[in-house]
Amino acid sequence: MDTTDKRAASSGMLELLGFQLGGLEYALDLGKVHELRVLESLERFAADGEIISGVALSRGVIIPIVDMRVAMSERTPVPDLLTDVIILQLSGGIIGMVVDGVTDVLRMRADQVRPIPCSGVEDGAVVDYLLGLGEVDGRRLI
Repeated sequence: MDTTDKRAASSGMLELLGFQLGGLEYALDLGKVHELRVLESLERFAADGEIISGVALSRGVIIPIVDMRVAMSERTPVPDLLTDVIILQLSGGIIGMVVDGVTDVLRMRADQVRPIPCSGVEDGAVVDYLLGLGEVDGRRLI
């Protein structure tokens, strides 16, 4: 964690990477982002699937590529080799997440994030991969 990360953590600020997916805006913890690549730049060497669109080699590491455009949409995405891939370092390893496009890096206070309403989810069920709904500069982010 560098000094910027320490200052953000101590001030209750979240540093996030914004991206678009299926017409909505999302953000994820910038600390989990390993790198940003375009799909064309990855050496892909496995057959395409639906959501897991194969595996690729990135800086000597073999990573699964998850096409979130397929997972979050009813329509098949138009193939575009300039599509953004967010390489994430998660507790279980490194994965590549294909999105419609990366927008920006943003900072928001933790109190700007509201819990996600649990409509349609069984009582007591927790959606632990979503922090909540945030609003910053008139933008709504999941």
